Amino acid sequence: MAKNATTMDKLVSLCKRRGFVYQSSEIYGGLSSAWDYGPLGVELKKNIQNVWWKEMTQMHDNIVGLDAAILMHPRVWEASGHVENFTDPLVDCKECKTRFRADHLDPEALEAKKCPECGGELTEPRQFNLMFQTHMGAVADANTAVYLRPETAQGIFVNFKNVLQSSRVKIPFGIAQVGKAFRNEITTKNFIFRTCEFEQMEMQFFVKPGEDDKWFDYWREQRWAYYTEKLGVNPEKIRWHQHGPDELAHYAKDAYDIEFEFPFGFSELEGVHNRTDFDLSRHSEYTGKEINYLEEETKERYIPYVVETSAGLTRSVLMILSDAYEEEDLGVDGKGRPDIRTVMRFHPNLAPITVAVFPLVKKDGLAELARSIEEELRDDFATFYDQSGAIGRRYRRQDEIGTPFCITVDYDTKEDKTVTLRFRDSMEQVRIGIDELVPTIKKAIKNYKRV
Repeated sequence: MAKNATTMDKLVSLCKRRGFVYQSSEIYGGLSSAWDYGPLGVELKKNIQNVWWKEMTQMHDNIVGLDAAILMHPRVWEASGHVENFTDPLVDCKECKTRFRADHLDPEALEAKKCPECGGELTEPRQFNLMFQTHMGAVADANTAVYLRPETAQGIFVNFKNVLQSSRVKIPFGIAQVGKAFRNEITTKNFIFRTCEFEQMEMQFFVKPGEDDKWFDYWREQRWAYYTEKLGVNPEKIRWHQHGPDELAHYAKDAYDIEFEFPFGFSELEGVHNRTDFDLSRHSEYTGKEINYLEEETKERYIPYVVETSAGLTRSVLMILSDAYEEEDLGVDGKGRPDIRTVMRFHPNLAPITVAVFPLVKKDGLAELARSIEEELRDDFATFYDQSGAIGRRYRRQDEIGTPFCITVDYDTKEDKTVTLRFRDSMEQVRIGIDELVPTIKKAIKNYKRV
């Protein structure tokens, strides 16, 4: 069965058409780099977050959760190094006024100061801080300046002592958080891949100095398995990239990125970093308070090292959409026209809708029977009811939004209490009793392997 290539244009078109992602403020012409998640998109994002949260907290007895505020004391960002180091080199074209990151331009074009868009003259590079600044208080002045957080990690570090004292956790332990972050990116591109407002899923794992390399390798292994086994991502589409000396962040001893092959090429999906004791040491220095850990058995005090796993939730949505999207060339239909099936092969645990229920026709009590079956399934699955159009078209609509299972109620259902269960990936249809639906679908989800 031939498969057509996935492109960003096709993906963006499907996302708007089927209610995954919309351009923010579209009726006003849109706001660059801002996106709204529609009815299906918000469910997909929530499902990805729930799978991550279960994997990173509920499956471990030594990882707890946190939800820190977006607005924090401005000195947090001085201590973390963001005020000083969180900058990108910026150049502008004097002719077309387009703005570029200097480190993203061709070195020859940068040296010649030639705009890649119009050929005009570029300005000298200057450093541009990526943090959004706002003000808290009645008067906007230097004393009321605060920042929208550029990362969620610092909320974890400044609460280290609070979590330690209230949760009675012992090293090694982790603190996980999902939340929004904001970066005033010079250039945003590739749909929801790089935006000014995004969501992160981070876990900071605190370990004893000297044991950091062991835990760094452990979490690299765990995070790789998460994508290939829990999310069912094609392992041929992901790879590791180790940061070179010129790429390492100011706080990092070692760092690897998991990169995914998006339609525009391989790009970062998640980072696993050895942050050493940088963050806790800096906050100790700036506050004058000792942020350390006391081992009860040995009475030894030390500042823990931190192994970080940091993934973008919104970027994960794009990854799942890209990985799931397929166009299958089925040849020609009954009228001799090209028959292309667009299908989103979501893992059933991620699909916005798990089960769709259709009556064969709306009359003769089939609609009422189908609706009652759909309502009974709601306790176990995310369901959808549809009674309009030919059955084949209804199947194709569900294929396009990634619904793994469809149930058709027909005249035989009234006689023998059986329905037709259709599987999205294979398009196989089986006859099954109504009372067997829930266990059969649950078993199929548990044993799911992408075709």
